[in-house]
Amino acid sequence: MRTRTITRRTFTRSLALGAAAAALPGAALPAFAATRLKVGHTGITWGFKPTDAEQAIKDVGSLGFAGYESFGNVLEYWDKQGGLKKLLDAAQVPLRSAYCPVNLTDPAKRTDEIAKLVRWGKLIQAAGGSVAVIGPNNVERPAYQFAEHKTYIVDALNDMCKALADIGVVGALHQHTGTCVETRDETYAVMEAVDTRHVKFGPDVGQLQKGGVDPVKVVKDFLPTVRHVHMKDFDGGPHYLGYCPLGKGKVDIAGLAKLLESSGNDLMIMCELDPSPNPPETPLEAARINKAAMAALGYTFRT
Repeated sequence: MRTRTITRRTFTRSLALGAAAAALPGAALPAFAATRLKVGHTGITWGFKPTDAEQAIKDVGSLGFAGYESFGNVLEYWDKQGGLKKLLDAAQVPLRSAYCPVNLTDPAKRTDEIAKLVRWGKLIQAAGGSVAVIGPNNVERPAYQFAEHKTYIVDALNDMCKALADIGVVGALHQHTGTCVETRDETYAVMEAVDTRHVKFGPDVGQLQKGGVDPVKVVKDFLPTVRHVHMKDFDGGPHYLGYCPLGKGKVDIAGLAKLLESSGNDLMIMCELDPSPNPPETPLEAARINKAAMAALGYTFRT
């Protein structure tokens, strides 16, 4: 029998996001009196190729972020080269998580997908991390019927995250555009049905904003289960798939951070920005802007 542990909590939304951090154009973000959580950065900004991780880790480490997020397949690639941990240790930035795409809709693939996820989970641990960010499989959205797949998705998540929990790794569902769990209703339907003893939530707040949903409301509604967050901004512009560095878009970064600080959950705020052809900033510059936005809220970084 599935155990429902979701509760709906009401928090006061405050600290509206200003236009940008003090180091950026516009008004400064309001700093918190104290911060508990640490801030990391994903490697996706530098690209998807396994070899992109080398520069990504070097840059993330140079900026003093407290953690790094890789990909399951990247960990596999570097495992054959002696492991990603040697790059992480050299840059003085620990691994926190890896994005792990899996098939949730096809029951015939579930056994193999669980085995893959456990293999990736052990590589996450070997590199010093603790979170597997569960990426749902892509679907043909115009023809996709969520109701026909909901049971498969829920059962797959329960089985996968239980297998991860058995080896000491947190499995956190990451709703994603273009996949079998994309919309607000799909996200709520899944998170309200899964066994939250094992299945945790790892929302991407930029993708929620892009989908026309208030990310603060979604995070608030599922806050007890949140164990990972992709902190990403959205302005609908021509670069980064419509996303943008923190503090330059519509996402209430300050409100989300305050909410996460109130949770008491063991999690890391993971800054993220998708790669882009001919971007207006280099990946290092974009990460530096993300750092400035979080620093303006009171977060500290290694010097």
